Amino acid sequence: MERREFIKACALTCMGASVPAFAQGTAAPRSYTRARLVDAAGKPISAKSIPPNRNFIFHYPYASTPCFLVNLGQPARPASALKTADAKTYDWPGGAGPAQSIVAYSAICAHKLTYPTKDISFIAYRGEATPTSKFRQVIHCCSEHSQYDAGNGARVLAGPAPQPLAAILLEYEPASDELFAVGTLGGEMFNDFFEKFEFKLAMEHSGRVRTAVGGEAVVRELDQYCRQQVRC
Repeated sequence: MERREFIKACALTCMGASVPAFAQGTAAPRSYTRARLVDAAGKPISAKSIPPNRNFIFHYPYASTPCFLVNLGQPARPASALKTADAKTYDWPGGAGPAQSIVAYSAICAHKLTYPTKDISFIAYRGEATPTSKFRQVIHCCSEHSQYDAGNGARVLAGPAPQPLAAILLEYEPASDELFAVGTLGGEMFNDFFEKFEFKLAMEHSGRVRTAVGGEAVVRELDQYCRQQVRC
């Protein structure tokens, strides 16, 4: 289904309304609070102002679960037949924004749950190929070298990751040029993440580990959020 219809289905699911049925063995989208993406001063992020091929980070759907926001600089077409670790398939609706080039994914690696902290990040988006990766526009985790295709629903390109990164569903409002996070799609790993890092996350986020994000999610450049990035 088209992106707008897909997002509407997520919202209707949350409301308990009738939506198109998802076949058995598929991963249905999950709806969370609709959160406007804003800068550190609380001003709504303009989609047209997001520079291409840069790392941005925000937290959604929980105060402690980090996500990447990236403008690929070119349209990200819908991707089909993605598969979770438990063999559920799903289709990704593609990029958002005026050029359908803006994508968002969970920044929790699907292999060992590596994630960006305020001190250090072993996982980040890379716009260009590097000596350790022949691929462009990938999210690369230096822990075990899992690589995800940012323009293709975060499909696994290399490494031991058992599934794509969970996608963050974005809704775009052309009139205001604003972006909203509205849900997730694919293999969420939040429960495992909380269980593994509960104490550390509580220290990092003042105890708000499982607190749901409200009406706004603050977006920062990864360089501003994280003191050090490991570049492998």
